[in-house]
Amino acid sequence: MSVLRMIYLVLAIWGAVHPMYYFVQWFNENGFDFRLLIDAWTVNAAARGVAWDLTIAAIALTVFIVAEVATRRNWLALIAIPATFGIGVSCGLPLYLFLRSRPVR
Repeated sequence: MSVLRMIYLVLAIWGAVHPMYYFVQWFNENGFDFRLLIDAWTVNAAARGVAWDLTIAAIALTVFIVAEVATRRNWLALIAIPATFGIGVSCGLPLYLFLRSRPVR
């Protein structure tokens, strides 16, 4: 495995673990109340800006992944879409780059 692929993999793992640490803390304090979580994302203009920034980035990444998969037929790369929306762009993007950078057969 190339150094670049290892970097993408490490970033994908870090992008999954690090944000989840904070989500787990929040859920431990507030319970699994998703309505309250969404309210926290819109508590002020800065939080709304970050939430929209990440939402737009996730949508752009999804469009890119679908277009690339349609061209390259790398169907495994589609798992980056649920990773993006289920975990975050910090996991989905490096995961996709890791999957996309594998040697072509």
